[in-house]
Amino acid sequence: MILFPNCKINLGLYVTGKLPNGYHHLETCFYPIRLHDVLEIIIQPVTEQTTLALSGIPIEHGTNNSCLHAYALLKKDFPQLPPLAMHLHKAIPIGGGLGGGSADAAFTLLLLNKKFNLDLDEAILMQYALQLGSDSPFFIKNTPCLASGRGEILQPIPLDLSAYKIVVVNPNIHVSTGWAFTQIQLEAPELALAHIFKLPVTQWKENLVNVFEKPIFEKHPTIKEIKEALYQQGALYASMSGSGASVYGIFKKLDVPAFHFPPHYLVKEC
Repeated sequence: MILFPNCKINLGLYVTGKLPNGYHHLETCFYPIRLHDVLEIIIQPVTEQTTLALSGIPIEHGTNNSCLHAYALLKKDFPQLPPLAMHLHKAIPIGGGLGGGSADAAFTLLLLNKKFNLDLDEAILMQYALQLGSDSPFFIKNTPCLASGRGEILQPIPLDLSAYKIVVVNPNIHVSTGWAFTQIQLEAPELALAHIFKLPVTQWKENLVNVFEKPIFEKHPTIKEIKEALYQQGALYASMSGSGASVYGIFKKLDVPAFHFPPHYLVKEC
């Protein structure tokens, strides 16, 4: 059985305080986009141990993989789950602010639930997903959501960008999320996010901010240059996603220009 874990972009990202559990309190909008990994599972035909094969974008091979963590989490409560042969093909950039690892974990839960008829509803799947990552619950819903708390408090909103083309650019730069959180200033949106997303996309530039951009642009000017290039080429709105390093631009569907970024950049139209 195969599923195609997609990623997300952050439309605005604010850090407004710290929670009692030590996590930061966030306000953002998660928006799913059509950039996918590929996840396949079959019942293990050879050994009695669950295995994971990897292809695509290179990632560290070992037990510290979100798909294996998701399997182990369900295996504790459903010991009847058989050993599996899992294959993950990575196309979503690693550590790019797109939530690829969280998506892989959530889709593993969805795949196991469906293949083995575990009858877990959305709320229960989201509880499992939260144990795997702060934004993993979003990928169980996988619809545009306002997110708060550590990212797990989700409110679906009727936001549809299908009339536009979203272009994602990743310069193959790794940004440490831990470091990024030490650099930001606490900031709340001047307008409520729910109100901003009722405005035309053309007004988002003046109203929608990712607070991680300032320190990360100072440390990695190349990322800032990508955002500037997207605006120069006609983006209605452009921003870094998450704590970087991916940057996206929202274009009119018929006005997407040809891009001339370096060949080692990932450039994807969604």
